[in-house]
Amino acid sequence: MNGLLLLIPIALCLGLLGLGAFFWSVQGGQYEDMDGAALRILVEDEADRSRMQP
Repeated sequence: MNGLLLLIPIALCLGLLGLGAFFWSVQGGQYEDMDGAALRILVEDEADRSRMQP
């Protein structure tokens, strides 16, 4: 029982810390361009193309 009195507030603090970090990242623009990184991997760079041709 004494362990719960210590672990529950720690768990709540960690949850609030994670929630705060999530809102901070949303405000910082981390989730603005969700498709950009996914499409960037499909685009070939000129440097890659020149390395592949002898």
